[in-house]
Amino acid sequence: MISPLAYVDPEAKLGKNVTVMPFAYIEKDVEIGDDCIIMPHANVLKGTRMGKGNRIHQNAVLGSEPQDFHFTGEDSNLVIGDNNDIRENVVISRATFTGNATTIGNGNFLMDRVHLCHDVHISNNCVVGIGTTIAGECILDDCVILSGNVTLHQYCHIGRWTLIQSGCRISKDVPPYIIMSGNPVAYHGVNAVVLSQHHNTTERILRHIVNAYRLIYQGNFSVQDAVQKIVDQVPMSEEIETIVNFIKNSKRGIVR
Repeated sequence: MISPLAYVDPEAKLGKNVTVMPFAYIEKDVEIGDDCIIMPHANVLKGTRMGKGNRIHQNAVLGSEPQDFHFTGEDSNLVIGDNNDIRENVVISRATFTGNATTIGNGNFLMDRVHLCHDVHISNNCVVGIGTTIAGECILDDCVILSGNVTLHQYCHIGRWTLIQSGCRISKDVPPYIIMSGNPVAYHGVNAVVLSQHHNTTERILRHIVNAYRLIYQGNFSVQDAVQKIVDQVPMSEEIETIVNFIKNSKRGIVR
């Protein structure tokens, strides 16, 4: 159903059973998949590609021009997967350069007043809390939880199953499976409750994760030495391998 009070450009492509409510605004060069709901006063701007089953709430702006001094009007994209819930007043910018895209995967929940800058990449099943700002070219792996009013500096990479508590300011990479809190931000333990309840992580693997991060955050070692000690001392599993590879591949270094 498309309300006669909404504006939908004739060149926009809408799938089956899409609902567009009064005063929504949809530009040309937009693709919206089946069963999406676009609520009143939501804006879906050119370059946006959206999958199935998404809910876009009031006053959200999708595909806005990037707030980047390098942007000179190029065509670029915002690509959104399936079954995302994008709440009121969320602003998501598309990429800065032609051929690039800001990307959001499947099953994410973006709360009120979230701002995603250009070239951000969010994977699947993440929760981004009220008032959180994610600067350009940040990456969130699967199942990340950012509480309210978190700020991520440009280029930060947040590992899977990580919880960052309210008000934290992050300027480096955050490895997977942990909790970060405070200002200045600091390691606050392994995200054990969420891992055991939702990731089905066994007690044995949890102990191994705890031991790995004890070497990194509580041992008197450099990051490189701590990683080597993890490889030498902690039984290898998918989770431990993920930790080791994340830290080795970190470009900004990890928060310590």
